[in-house]
Amino acid sequence: MNWKGIIVTISALFVSGSALAQANLLNAKTPEMVGVKTEQQIEADNDQPLPYGYVDDRDILWSKTVWERIDLDERVNFPFYYPIDTVGIGKDRRSLYDVIMKNARLGNIDLYADSYFTDKRTLKDLEATLKKVDTTDLGYEQLNAGEQISPEYINKRDITAAEIEEWRIKGVWYFDKRQGELKYRLLGIAPVAPDVNFIDSGNADLVELFWIWFPSVRGILHEAKAFNNQNSSRPISFDQLLNARRFNAYIYKEENVQEDRKIKDYIPDNALFQLLEAQRIKENIRDKEQDMWSY
Repeated sequence: MNWKGIIVTISALFVSGSALAQANLLNAKTPEMVGVKTEQQIEADNDQPLPYGYVDDRDILWSKTVWERIDLDERVNFPFYYPIDTVGIGKDRRSLYDVIMKNARLGNIDLYADSYFTDKRTLKDLEATLKKVDTTDLGYEQLNAGEQISPEYINKRDITAAEIEEWRIKGVWYFDKRQGELKYRLLGIAPVAPDVNFIDSGNADLVELFWIWFPSVRGILHEAKAFNNQNSSRPISFDQLLNARRFNAYIYKEENVQEDRKIKDYIPDNALFQLLEAQRIKENIRDKEQDMWSY
């Protein structure tokens, strides 16, 4: 008898069953009861993001900071993009951008202007980046006539989850000599969307809306769950997705002596060569682990 297979099967059934019990989906008498935990479940639920281990500076034998793009047009990256419609779907399912913006409005997240995290911003400071207010010609006619502009002559446009085309991340690859392996630590994330002032023109440049120090929002992203296409009863958190690098990304910048210049700055107007350069940087990082064990 294959006892190992039996144990694995029983464990899988137990985990799946516990997930359904936590959601209370099969025991709900009314729709309002779905997702409501009992006091015993809340007390037993000790689900927290896996803490990072302490890494002493003396244990870092080598490191390299890189910036990457997560293209939301790629199927593997869809969990970061969908759902973009928050009306016809449950409130427990939100895109990564909606989760970030909700907590930013509540003051739970600090926003920064760039990936070096030196200039802190507020949502009011970012209004010009996140929304557009435009007046139509009829509105200007009212204004020139000395009248108050009617609300229907003012067009307002906000950046929503549907407009997010990329997520940019900043992280550091380092060789931990105590563990004897190459590791990665995510430091920052940023949503990227077309310039809101030219978003309807069809050729607007992509801009970084803001940057977030990732370690400070791990608890928030752990509570927010992304859709698991393989097993909907076991959703995965955004914190787990990002820390496990369950996405496809390519490097667009690395730290270097030329003020951390981007790849497109020294390989302009050639997307293929830019991708090859990104691949070269990635391979050099991977080779470092092998080089550490070469005698």
